[in-house]
Amino acid sequence: MSSAAARLHSLAERLLDAPLPLRLRAWDGSESGPPGTPVLVIRHRRALRRLLWRPGELGLARAWVAGELDVEGDLYDALGRLAGHLWEREDGSAGRGLPALARDPDVRHAARELLALAGPWPPPPPPREEARRRTGLRHSLLRDRSAISHHYDVGNDFYELVLGPSMVYSCAYWQEGGTLEDAQRDKLELICRKLALRPGQRLLDVGCGWGSLVLHAAREHGVRAVGVTLSQEQAVYARKRIAEEGLTDRVEVRVQDYREIVDGPYDAIASVGMAEHVGAVRYRAYADTLHRLLTPGGRLLNHQIARRPEPDEEAYEVDPFIDAYVFPDGELAPVGRTVALLEEAGFEVRDVESLREHYALTLRAWVANLQRQWPAAVRLTSPGRARVWRLYMAASALAFERNRIGVNQVLAVRPPASGASGLPLRPREWQG
Repeated sequence: MSSAAARLHSLAERLLDAPLPLRLRAWDGSESGPPGTPVLVIRHRRALRRLLWRPGELGLARAWVAGELDVEGDLYDALGRLAGHLWEREDGSAGRGLPALARDPDVRHAARELLALAGPWPPPPPPREEARRRTGLRHSLLRDRSAISHHYDVGNDFYELVLGPSMVYSCAYWQEGGTLEDAQRDKLELICRKLALRPGQRLLDVGCGWGSLVLHAAREHGVRAVGVTLSQEQAVYARKRIAEEGLTDRVEVRVQDYREIVDGPYDAIASVGMAEHVGAVRYRAYADTLHRLLTPGGRLLNHQIARRPEPDEEAYEVDPFIDAYVFPDGELAPVGRTVALLEEAGFEVRDVESLREHYALTLRAWVANLQRQWPAAVRLTSPGRARVWRLYMAASALAFERNRIGVNQVLAVRPPASGASGLPLRPREWQG
């Protein structure tokens, strides 16, 4: 009788109708597949049950988070080789049931063999790191608070380990030979220069995280800054930093939804890595709110991840792994749609800068931090949560590198009655 790995190798190639791009190691220690490639380790046959029950990314993710699947070798190489080989239904969805990959009887027979190899049915429940069942209206204030808590209230010590001393959780701005800290400092300064901050101005940071931007803006540019976040843990951390720098008279951090802010107008508004949580149905209202909070002539810097447009936008679906384990209810939009909605709200968009390659470098730096301090990361969270982050950040780095997603800084102005934008004739003078 052939080994488990040999049987899996043969079945996988029949199901995929393509050569298997990785070497396999099964739960019985047997191996099969091309030598010299990363090894996909299937530690337990439960992983097969998860894949058969939820074909596609979610089944793979559940097995990965549970520790039933692992990769030996270069994770980026392995993920790149696996891209395009996830099992789906004939209609392209990744719902329950066996993958209807083809009408070929041999494929259906291979699926039945895999089901027999998978062991007792059904699969175990999802890992506890999966987001709890969500209730209430999507993107309501209460549901958004719960979604943000799932992602950001993992523990400040864990985020320090991954992000480094800057505690900036968004795309850095790299130069050749620079460190992550250099790149994050340069990104904060780039935002401040695009906003043309001056002493005494009021800055609003929507989704302020651990306070890095409001601190930089107050310390280096003399503004009075307000940051809002929905994460209690972030707010506690940010307030401590503000006190340590002696800036409590000029910097305030609130636990508050952007829809609840009533103390405008502000001279400048930054929204960095926050708009991805807003949702397509709420985005125009988000843009309207920021327009209302900004003084005429004031600038908005909207820093946001973008997806590529779909041929059929009505068929767009949120990534199931990201939705279940990383950013519940998060949504990406094409940059063109973002620009259009900002202009519909009354903004004049003056500059769009893509930082796609910069985010890939940032994510690789975060993954390196996590892998270098893996035992501490597991101790601070859980093995499953650390595995979520490793997979999410590595896969995201590849997505940016391969142009499947992008990230853009959109600079917009709320035009005054005179129509003057206040920008220099050569607007990218902020680049130095």
